[in-house]
Amino acid sequence: MTQTRALSKILSLADFERAAAKRLPKPIFGYVSGACEDCHSLRANRDVFAEYEFVSRILVDISQRSQSVEIFGHQYNAPFGMAPMGITSMSAYRGDVVLAEAAKRANIPMIMSGSSLIKMEELIAVAPDAWFQAYLPGKVEQIAPLIDRVATAGFKTLVITVDTPSSANRENNVRTGFSTPLRPSVRLAWEGISHPRWLFGTFLKTLMRHGMPHFENSFATRGAPIMSANVMRDFSSRGHLHWDHVREIRARWKGPMVIKGILHPADAALARQYGMDGVIVSNHGGRQLDGAVAPLRMLPQILDQFKDGPVMLDSGVRRGTDVLKAIALGARCVFLGRPFNYAAAVGGPAGVDHAISLLSQEVLRNMAMMGVNQLKELTPASLIHVGRA
Repeated sequence: MTQTRALSKILSLADFERAAAKRLPKPIFGYVSGACEDCHSLRANRDVFAEYEFVSRILVDISQRSQSVEIFGHQYNAPFGMAPMGITSMSAYRGDVVLAEAAKRANIPMIMSGSSLIKMEELIAVAPDAWFQAYLPGKVEQIAPLIDRVATAGFKTLVITVDTPSSANRENNVRTGFSTPLRPSVRLAWEGISHPRWLFGTFLKTLMRHGMPHFENSFATRGAPIMSANVMRDFSSRGHLHWDHVREIRARWKGPMVIKGILHPADAALARQYGMDGVIVSNHGGRQLDGAVAPLRMLPQILDQFKDGPVMLDSGVRRGTDVLKAIALGARCVFLGRPFNYAAAVGGPAGVDHAISLLSQEVLRNMAMMGVNQLKELTPASLIHVGRA
C-alpha cells in the first residue's frame, strides 16, 4: 500500500494513534501514550471537553472565515500548535526536524523539547520561528549556561516547564520496558526485530547517519545517550527551585518568555508578577501528578489572573471542536503533543502535514457550523456547561 493510500484511510487524529500502536515497538509507544499511575488525569483531560456543548448561530454569512491567530507579534494560520515532546526522534527518523519543518510549512507554532535527541542549533536552522522548552537543571549553576545557549542558537521564545519538581511515577514505562537510557536486553532486541519498519527506517537509519542519539538539550553540554548498559541520565532533583530562579532567567532572557504547567490561579498571578509574557495551562498531559485537574477546567480562573499576554492550553486536545471550546473559554491557542508524534511515526513529513490538515479542516468546518468568521467571536456565551457525564 502506498503512503498516499495509507494516509487516505486516516480520517482523524485518533486514527494515527491506532496506526502508531502497530508501527512502534512497545517501549516507545508506551512512553508516548502513557501517563502516570492510574491515568485519571489522562482520561479527565479528554472527558472535560464533553462537559461543554455549543450554542450555534444559523443563517450567518460565513464565507470569509479565518482561523488565524496572533501570538507574540506573529500571525499564525491556525489556533493550534505542537507541544514539546521528548525523544521524538525515536518515534520517527529525525522526528523533531520533521515536526518543525511541518509546522513551518503550515505556519503554526512548534515548541522544541529540552528532552529532544537533536541539537537545538540544528532545528533552529531549518525552523527559525520555533520556540524552545527548557526544564530547569537541578544544579542551579547549570541554568544560566543553558539559557545562554538557547539565546545564542537563535530561539526567540523561551518556554519554561515548571511542573516537574520530582520524577513522576510512570508505572506504564516499567511495564512496557521503557527507561532512559534504554537498557539493551533480549526483550528490547525482540521489539526491534518484530517492528522492522521502525528498526530500519528510524533506529538503524539514525545510527548509520548520525550515531547513537543523545539527550542534546537538557544542559549547555551534551547529555546521556538514549541507549546504554551503564550510563545514567542526570535526574537531579528540582525540588529546591523557586520563583527567584524564574526572576533571574527573566532578567537574562530578552525575548518572549512563557511558563508552562500553570494550574492554580495564584501561580498565574505570580507569573504576571515575575514578568512572564504568556502562560500555558497544562497538567503535562497527565504525565506528572495523577489526579491533577484538567487544564480546561481551570482556564477561566487563570484568565482572571493573567491578562497581559496570551493564555494558552495543552493536554487532551484531539478535535477541532476541542480547539474551539478552549478558544471560546479564552485560550489564545492550544498545543497538541501525542497526535503529531504518532503522525510522524506513521507517515513521516506527509503524515504530519496530513494531521495538521485534518485538524485545520475540522476547526474551519466547525466555525461554519457555529456561525462565526473570526475566532474572537467565540466567547463563553458560545457554550453551555452541562456538567460531568
